Amino acid sequence: MISGFENLSERQFEITKDAIGWITVLIAGADGEIDKKEIGWAEKLASIRGYNNPNVLTEFYELVGKDFSTKLNRILEKVPSDTNERKELLSRKIGQLNSILPLLGNLGYELYESYISFAKHVAKSSGGFLGFMTVDNEEKHLMSLPMLDKVDYQEEEE
Repeated sequence: MISGFENLSERQFEITKDAIGWITVLIAGADGEIDKKEIGWAEKLASIRGYNNPNVLTEFYELVGKDFSTKLNRILEKVPSDTNERKELLSRKIGQLNSILPLLGNLGYELYESYISFAKHVAKSSGGFLGFMTVDNEEKHLMSLPMLDKVDYQEEEE
């Protein structure tokens, strides 16, 4: 178990890692068609965050990046082709984080913010000028990950 995640069971830790793939497919398929540009960008982003992430989540993203493509392909094979069914399934899966993130203290806050940031990057990776910066209404709604409860940063008492 990596530093900061010791309070989690193995299953809970796996959910935190799997959530990156779930978020990718949720956002990439928000408009009804899973966009290969968004999938490709998410793969690059997961890898980049493993070595270019100057915070407490670097080691986490290193682990996520190791088998991200394989896990992502498994998710893509298993999710329903129907857009609404897929959104419901992935929203439920991502929603499992609501019971996990509070167990991590301020690391839970960092992870929550990272998931939101990841979703926004995936959403912005397709369309628009040179393939970037156009987000449709459904992506805009989902990229805030409304199925997640907001996690606040806790000031440490002196």
